[in-house]
Amino acid sequence: MAVDINGLPQAILVTRANVSDRSGALAMLSLASQNLELVQHVMVDGGYTGNDFADQVKLILNAKTTVAKRNELHTFTVLPQRWIIERSWSWLDKCRRLWKNCERQLTTSLQMVVLAFLALLLKRF
Repeated sequence: MAVDINGLPQAILVTRANVSDRSGALAMLSLASQNLELVQHVMVDGGYTGNDFADQVKLILNAKTTVAKRNELHTFTVLPQRWIIERSWSWLDKCRRLWKNCERQLTTSLQMVVLAFLALLLKRF
């Protein structure tokens, strides 16, 4: 899932369990590249380190990639950059339907995530 600075989803891709996070993220960015053409900066966590991922993001979106790394002291500290996506995931955790994936098709799972965010937005207004 790619979110904006407010934690609202801009691109979502549901994949099977045998797809790595890195390849799934690149596939999501490729599929949503027209919607994300104004993106200039992509912030990712430590699982996406490496020049090859940053180069692929540069090719797909023409955006700079920054890795938000955890604290080297191994103590819990809130990192504002990581908190944005973590807040979005916690919003999805409030939907019981998404706790376990019982759907037979990936498109159904994707639509349940979209409906969860729509319900969240409707509650805000």
